[in-house]
Amino acid sequence: MSLVPVPDAVPDLASATDLVQVTDLTVEFGDLRAVDGLSFALARGGALALVGESGSGKSTVASALLGLHRGTGARVGGAIEVAGTDVRQASDEELRRLRGGRAAMVFQDPLSSLDPYYAIGDQIAEVYRVHTRASRRAARARAVEVLDRVGIPDARRRSRSRPHEFSGGMRQRALIAMALACEPELLIADEPTTALDVTVQAQILDLLHTLREETGMGLLLVTHDVGVAAESAGEVLVMRHGRVVEHGPVGTVLASPAEPYTRELLGAVPRVDAPRAPSQAPGEAVLEAKGLRREFGRGKQRFAAVDDVSLTVHRGETLGVVGESGSGKTTLGRMLVGLLEPTSGEVLHDGHARVGVRPAVQMVFQDPVSSLNPRRSVGESIADPLRARGMRGRDERRIRERVTELLERVGLEGAHYDRYPHEFSGGQRQRVGIARALAADPRVIVCDEPVSALDVTTQAQVVALLGELQRELGLALVFVAHDLAVVRQVSDRVAVMRRGRIVESGPADEVYDNPRDPYTKALLAAVPALDPQVAASRRAARREPAPA
Repeated sequence: MSLVPVPDAVPDLASATDLVQVTDLTVEFGDLRAVDGLSFALARGGALALVGESGSGKSTVASALLGLHRGTGARVGGAIEVAGTDVRQASDEELRRLRGGRAAMVFQDPLSSLDPYYAIGDQIAEVYRVHTRASRRAARARAVEVLDRVGIPDARRRSRSRPHEFSGGMRQRALIAMALACEPELLIADEPTTALDVTVQAQILDLLHTLREETGMGLLLVTHDVGVAAESAGEVLVMRHGRVVEHGPVGTVLASPAEPYTRELLGAVPRVDAPRAPSQAPGEAVLEAKGLRREFGRGKQRFAAVDDVSLTVHRGETLGVVGESGSGKTTLGRMLVGLLEPTSGEVLHDGHARVGVRPAVQMVFQDPVSSLNPRRSVGESIADPLRARGMRGRDERRIRERVTELLERVGLEGAHYDRYPHEFSGGQRQRVGIARALAADPRVIVCDEPVSALDVTTQAQVVALLGELQRELGLALVFVAHDLAVVRQVSDRVAVMRRGRIVESGPADEVYDNPRDPYTKALLAAVPALDPQVAASRRAARREPAPA
């Protein structure tokens, strides 16, 4: 690939070198206008971030640039030109040449974008052959080349691996490699780092920046994370309800937002450098782990996901557990709840050893969609713990009253009892999960990545709800997450995990302000910065080789 320098300055939107030109774009689904009169331009080699809450229309705009709404029943108005192609007027054949050829898209969930039955390299080679009519040998060689380019180690061997054999970060790199196969002029990245931990997120953002520098491609980044926008884009366009709220250089918009909504969005962003307000004094110990170890696999494949972990959680306090994917956080959380039995060690509730699931310790899961039965109403799902405790038959009226009370307690309506999970937003589904956990009258709630897939304002609402419930009910919380800023915001004490062990623990402010372990320091250094200049200096530092 030829190296083309990318200008640091924000490009002139009226420039003739525009790679993308969108004028008065509207997208309607039935009676819903998802995008309403949107206009913007992206210069060749430029980077623009579309930022906003879920439902703001960001992903709808990204799909419209590649004509993905064609044939769906959506009504698209306005003008869209991408890499010289009039998207609305283009024939189906012209759109096929545009997609993956001159413009490519990387989606949020790589598992749903990759075929689980075929090797990664074969899938990339197929895309390359469709657009170039290259031989199978040449296509396979190209697949290995781009996998190597995006940092997949031992690319030739790993090209024969299937998606489930890759980690989340490696799958996202594979999707980027697929997008790069035909050397596109435009890369559209739709929430490419949402489910990734901070160090892998930093690697992916660094990769996108480097690729843009080296190839001169334009980048349109769709994200709800303002920090990600600051790390990756020269311009930011803030969206709300399908409209432009604010648009300008990323440094200017984030440092001095002109619009109240932008200020509100920035105000909801958790800060890794902001100490938590003092909380109530912790009470007696309600949950203890002593020497927990959990092994998986057999023979030579056997490994310890959690290795000799001990901790104590007190009434009314929050213990944050942080670490990268694979550090053992979720396995630890499941052992604390009783969903997994430890290979060795023990879990004590109120000073007594416990085995199996107990009402006193409940869990709020990362993905409320997969933890709620899609064929049952949310009210029935919340009622399950009540029935498990003996409320049946003639108690149905009491069950419904209690579930209605719980729904209202978490900010939903009692009338939502008979609705199904698909009728709720992500934040509402997480509230349902919290209500179900509360139904058992627990003393401890283990929250496993409860806000990782939510936009910042919804995230702030769920975090505030958990804090309110904790204060009113005296709950102890174990907050498992890879987002260090959120963990600082909610936690009294923090435990940092790596490779199954706790490498550092202590009061949250102490761990964050004066980290001792190099791993903790590396995690904190990878957190996105809202200042583009700070982000650039951190990126440069990550590029420098470690001292010998």
